[in-house]
Amino acid sequence: MSNTIRQYLLDKKYDTVSDETYSHIDEWLDWYQGDVENFHTYKVYNGITTTNQKRYRLGMAKKVCEDWANLLLNEKVSINAGDYEERLNGILQSNNFKVRANQLVEKAFALGTGALVEYLDGDGNPVIDYIRADMIYPLSWDNGDITECAFGSNRVVDGKEIIYLQIHRKGVPADPEGTDGEAAREAPDLYYIENKYIDAKSGKELDTPDSVFPLIDTGYDRPLFQIITPNICNNIDLDSPLGISVYANSISQLKGCDLVYDSYMNEYVLGRKRILVPLSQAKRQMQEDGVSTPVFDPNDTVYYMLPDDRNSSQSLTEVDMTIRASDHELGIQRCLDILSLKAGMGSGRYKFESGGVKTATEVISDKSDLYQNRQKNAIIIEAALISMAQAVAFLDDGRTDLDVTIDFDDSIIEDTNTTIDRNIKLVQAGLRSKLKAIMEIDKCTKAEAKKELALIKEDGRITGQDIDWTQTDNGDDDKDQDVPEEEQEGDEVENEPSGESATGGGSGR
Repeated sequence: MSNTIRQYLLDKKYDTVSDETYSHIDEWLDWYQGDVENFHTYKVYNGITTTNQKRYRLGMAKKVCEDWANLLLNEKVSINAGDYEERLNGILQSNNFKVRANQLVEKAFALGTGALVEYLDGDGNPVIDYIRADMIYPLSWDNGDITECAFGSNRVVDGKEIIYLQIHRKGVPADPEGTDGEAAREAPDLYYIENKYIDAKSGKELDTPDSVFPLIDTGYDRPLFQIITPNICNNIDLDSPLGISVYANSISQLKGCDLVYDSYMNEYVLGRKRILVPLSQAKRQMQEDGVSTPVFDPNDTVYYMLPDDRNSSQSLTEVDMTIRASDHELGIQRCLDILSLKAGMGSGRYKFESGGVKTATEVISDKSDLYQNRQKNAIIIEAALISMAQAVAFLDDGRTDLDVTIDFDDSIIEDTNTTIDRNIKLVQAGLRSKLKAIMEIDKCTKAEAKKELALIKEDGRITGQDIDWTQTDNGDDDKDQDVPEEEQEGDEVENEPSGESATGGGSGR
């Protein structure tokens, strides 16, 4: 499909990126799917003939992309849009955004590029499409930012395979038909969308269906699409605006993981217990039974029949190979550490335990490689989400001044309990106000923190006295702190011996 679309665009005098990056997308897709033809299928000569073998695989390419998607765009990420937020959340929910956007980030990190595309359906409802790299064809770009782009997809119409091409360009014809009595005027700052149908085999342009407008004036001065890529330089084609896979420079490490894991699995396949049975003994048994088949199940791989010309003993021999499990597990762990480092995860992200790969559950340190790379990649995700929310708002009710902020999931960087404990200590030491502490713990605005502080005071949990935010194990100490001074003095008088109390009281007065 990619060659057909590129040729069509070139025939129509559109400029697009070279084939160099697209040729690597197919390779990255093979690794993402876990089946690289020239690597995972190989031949082995067994002394008699050559047999085809399938290599065991860990599937780490997909695992790395899954983890990046979960770190950047999980269910805890929130899009704040003020008074439009409720309506925005409804539109995102109708477009299954939390699921599909996470999947898009995963595919973008696997294939190098992904895109969010917004448009109105036949009923006038905002729709979000999630486009992978091999369907994206940049037409114009400035300083690495794609400003005009074509998006292709396969469709079947009347049993015929066609390509639907959506072209987003600047310079919308404000009145292409001249209905206002004037010649067609150009609006260079506004975007328009061309819808094209192309024959998938011949590449010829077809008529668009009656329900599809060939040309749509968006009336918007910003693109109704957002490009998502890993925030790393494309070292395959330095001038291309397309991104590269997060494991584009880690193919050797992916091969290493699968090679060592294949050897590890074959240790158990080839190291199974064998019982060598002399052929003469099997024949004698068959003659006594009058049966022309071996005495043991021919599908049982435990028994192996030996030829008659052996000089050794004709007795049954047991062969039990030693499994080098620990050596292989150490080798797999070393490969995982290198792959994790090359893919931006830092070392120690993955552990090979109990026969499988597990992800480290420790809280990410703000000085680690993973934290720094996560923050770097979040820059692109944040910009895409803000532009997407603003595009949806424009399509929905025409607003162009929507203020949007993104709150990422920080629980993976610092544990919530650690944040609370730190704020308690700072408040106790007089180095932070209670208002600031509530804002950081609840991740709220100053106005919201003031409301929460007022509620706490109403509940009697905060008084005008200094607050001890810590909880003591001694319940008696807590009771003493709550008793007024007058009552404490009275208790001391009551606890004194009666004689001394009367004497002391009289002399004192």
